[in-house]
Amino acid sequence: MIGHRPSAALLTASLLLTGCGSGAAAISDHRPEAAPTTSTPAPSPEISMEEAPAAPRPLPGLGPKTLAQVPSRARQAVVVTGRGKDSPLSTVALYERTAAGWEAVGQSRPAHNALKGWTDHHRAGDLRSPIGVYTLTDAGGRLRDPGTRLPYDRGSGFTATGTGFEGEPLAGSFDYVIAINYNRKPGTSPLDWTRPLGAGRGGGIWLHVDHDGPTHGCVSIARSHMKELLLALDPDLHPVVVMGDAKSLAR
Repeated sequence: MIGHRPSAALLTASLLLTGCGSGAAAISDHRPEAAPTTSTPAPSPEISMEEAPAAPRPLPGLGPKTLAQVPSRARQAVVVTGRGKDSPLSTVALYERTAAGWEAVGQSRPAHNALKGWTDHHRAGDLRSPIGVYTLTDAGGRLRDPGTRLPYDRGSGFTATGTGFEGEPLAGSFDYVIAINYNRKPGTSPLDWTRPLGAGRGGGIWLHVDHDGPTHGCVSIARSHMKELLLALDPDLHPVVVMGDAKSLAR
């Protein structure tokens, strides 16, 4: 119906349908532009401030030069730390490598090394123990195998006689021995006298039972501790001995 004006009821309904606006703008044919809105940025993800995982614990007392000599596959290490370059007194401690690094197994034990201490270039008769890192693969002794997992050679060739540098009896010193693979052929009896570096570089360097005095070149610990070590060493863990005076090991 041309020219017909809308009724009051229709006008009221039109106002209601426009919703969010206010009265005057709602009845206009012009749709107002939406007011600019300020958007709140999404919160940034929280940044973890956790510390990086700690590096595995190295063998204590060893410097980079010594640590570099420890084979990567070694999981057991007997660390012999001498009191001084010219001292026959030392300590022995066993460590095992875990996911967290090297862990001590038991307590450190007092020990003896050679009468005149340590050397980087051992020679036969110098009365010094060789500094270095050497594998441990073979054991033996005068007494019956106590149950070690290392190959064990029992025989009368391990009979010790005479007296030591301080007049102490040597009897029983070789009741239990572990061959240190310095200038020897691994995989043989500790009594094997093959010398790959030549006889002049010495050999027959063992871990053996202490006789309460300095040695010619070996490292000695109490009988009970020697037996414990034999039972602890596992060839599947590729054990080594790390030996020398404290200052040399820290290099």
